[in-house]
Amino acid sequence: MPDRAPQPVERQLPTEESQDLVALVRDIIQREIAPRAAEEEDAGHFPRELFTLLSASGLLGLPYDSAHGGGDQPYEVYLQVLEELAAARLTVGLGVSVHSLACHALAGYGTKAQQNEHLPAMLGGGLLGAYCLSEPASGSDAASLRTKAVRDGDDWVITGTKAWITHGGIADFYTVLARTGQEGARGITAFLVPGDAAGLNAAPPEKKMGMKGSPTAQLHFDGVRVADDRRIGDEGQGFAIALSALDSGRLGIAACAIGLAQAALDEAVGYATGRRQFGRPIADFQGLRFLLADMATRIEAGRALYLAAARLRDAGRPFSQQAAMAKLFCTDAAMQVTIDAVQVLGGYGYTADFPAERYMREAKVLQIVEGTNQIQRMVIARHLAGPETR
Repeated sequence: MPDRAPQPVERQLPTEESQDLVALVRDIIQREIAPRAAEEEDAGHFPRELFTLLSASGLLGLPYDSAHGGGDQPYEVYLQVLEELAAARLTVGLGVSVHSLACHALAGYGTKAQQNEHLPAMLGGGLLGAYCLSEPASGSDAASLRTKAVRDGDDWVITGTKAWITHGGIADFYTVLARTGQEGARGITAFLVPGDAAGLNAAPPEKKMGMKGSPTAQLHFDGVRVADDRRIGDEGQGFAIALSALDSGRLGIAACAIGLAQAALDEAVGYATGRRQFGRPIADFQGLRFLLADMATRIEAGRALYLAAARLRDAGRPFSQQAAMAKLFCTDAAMQVTIDAVQVLGGYGYTADFPAERYMREAKVLQIVEGTNQIQRMVIARHLAGPETR
């Protein structure tokens, strides 16, 4: 059964331009995304042509400077666009979030020359990016990464393996964190690596329980040579750059989670008002009505939380704690809402004929990516009580 068209969410957008932007996104969703979402996810098809369209429409660089091809949009607006896209198809919303994450290092820490050379193509030239931090043996403990970059004249030679890379094997560029010095966080440096670099190879995509249309793969760096002018920031600054990117990326995941939850709620409400038992719609029964009310409340609370964090970011104020809170709450909310949506549909919710079961499978990964929710609790607690004593 095809997905229901996403129900428009009433949004408080700051400008007429941002209102037009969301209208454009909804038009693309109706024409290009929603009609094929279920079929393409089931087939494991990644819609690269759709990302080309999004790039041409100015939607892959929304929070970045227009001088380099970006959209000059505040994060408050960008995240609401992500929510709309994720409600239609999580592969698309999450893909846009990952691309934005991959652009963050160069946009925030690159030299003017680097930005002028690379950002226009990255933000609006049809390219697709990926972010390479995790490794097979360093996930939550990212500072222990082992991929090495060794200086060789005016070049760096990168050797190692990155894991769990969204868009791995299909991206046009990778923001790569590699060890250039001492053990720990201070020995890590960021690089911009072309997707077609010699010695860079992707393993077969992981076989996942959800998000089948979004390729996730290991990347093997076998003596990949990159020029020093593709080093981003100073030597040893890479981990700080990575953490900065993740603060913003976590808000992207939070927005995607709320979009997915909204899609699940729309499906549940549509089914409950149309399904009749005992001579009346099942939505008439208090047990179901309360379940729907709780689902909607979680979604509204999550939306308010991620938007509040985005407004702090837009104002140039610290938002790391609030980003962790938003990622934690919104992804937990999405997990519970999608579970409840399956329950509302009963036996039909457990079948692939309806999208509820897919939403539930997709929600799980959002509690894991860009810092597990256990890590988010650690981040929040450190802001409240300081670092753990040893």
